[in-house]
Amino acid sequence: MMSNIPMDLGKVNKENLDREILRVGIIAELDAINLYEQMAAMTDKEDIRKILLEIAKEEKTHVGEFQTLLLAADEEQVKELENGKNEVEKELGD
Repeated sequence: MMSNIPMDLGKVNKENLDREILRVGIIAELDAINLYEQMAAMTDKEDIRKILLEIAKEEKTHVGEFQTLLLAADEEQVKELENGKNEVEKELGD
């Protein structure tokens, strides 16, 4: 993983541990997506680009898996995602 875990998971209280593990998983997958897409943009080899983009796509699925678990575990996260969506819609006039 390119980024560091933003906290010492050993110091997280047991009540929050699973949610923080899921967030760290999301961070790791987003890092991987960025890495693979950047490398795909750099290469001149179409076969390498194709595989890198396919792997990045798989990592996006992993983000969705972690997010699904996180939303099941954190009602506040569900509410704040909805608030964020509403703010964007309001700003864009949708």
